[in-house]
Amino acid sequence: MPPSVVLVTGVSRFLGGHLAARLAANPDIDRVLGVDTVPPSRDLLRRMGRAEFVRADIRNPLISKIISRASVDTVVHSALMANPASSGGRTAMKEMNVIGTMQLLAACQKATSVRRMVLRSTTAVYGSSPRDPALFDESMTPKDLPSGGYAKDAVEIEGYLRGFARRRPDVSVTVLRFANFIGPHIDTVFTRYFALPVVPTILGYDARVQLVHEEDALAVLERATSEEIPGAFNVAADGVLMLSQAIRRAGRLPLPVPGLAVGPVSKLFRGARIVDFSPEQMRLLNFGRVVDTTRLRRQFGFTPRWTTTQAFDDFVSGSALRPVIPPDRVEALERLVLERGITVGRQVDRLLTAVGGQR
Repeated sequence: MPPSVVLVTGVSRFLGGHLAARLAANPDIDRVLGVDTVPPSRDLLRRMGRAEFVRADIRNPLISKIISRASVDTVVHSALMANPASSGGRTAMKEMNVIGTMQLLAACQKATSVRRMVLRSTTAVYGSSPRDPALFDESMTPKDLPSGGYAKDAVEIEGYLRGFARRRPDVSVTVLRFANFIGPHIDTVFTRYFALPVVPTILGYDARVQLVHEEDALAVLERATSEEIPGAFNVAADGVLMLSQAIRRAGRLPLPVPGLAVGPVSKLFRGARIVDFSPEQMRLLNFGRVVDTTRLRRQFGFTPRWTTTQAFDDFVSGSALRPVIPPDRVEALERLVLERGITVGRQVDRLLTAVGGQR
């Protein structure tokens, strides 16, 4: 059964704003409210159509009045922030993520009209460590708990949501743990990272990268809002890319950095406001992380349209990234290396044959 009145948080950003636009285009939904501390861009506001923008801070108890007065029955919390630089610093980001979620859940607990809650979470709750399994499913816990940043915020938020679910068992709760977003329109730390002409990597490591296309992410959020599908679900594309493969497909140059130099290099990029590398993101680039999406397909009923490779290639082509090294030169170098390797191999074979004949 579709909801009647939906409230979406974080509508000034890509996912929240475009989700509000999709929901507003659904005639079965009577009303869509979009909440954020700053208004969406003019273009995004136009796309949102009949969705109503309400300038409000979820950290303020006044959010309770907005929910009760509008008789909101479905809340989509998509306002989680992952980038301290765009959030006013780590302290402000934690306040918005954790304190804001606590206030929002308190408001929902009081509102008898609320019947459905959807949380946009992250696979970062599983952490990244050298002891990780090949695949994380929804029942698993991290080998090493995230010690700070967005990942720790997400772990705390999911904990508060479980408490809310116990206090309000009549509310259907859906947790969507998204892999890193990628696409030609969304702006994330990952998209900025792969747009760098020279991409820093950790010397001696080649992490597995699993992504989710921005359109698939929106489709999952829309389905979770429109239908009652409770539970926790990993949301990620099929397949993985090695970090070195992704850098090459983007036409970038890798810059292997020794482990001891990672801190100063990330600080340099943060200071220049190019890319904000948090500790958990550096661990992801070190060890990688891959999740199992069986439950997403079988129980949630969604199969991603893009694989990880296809999603990444769409980001590269849609962002009009110009390769630092032209592809024809890379191909020529590969052919040269391959030909030299074949030649050397033949010489070794002849030498071994000659030695064997002498014996």
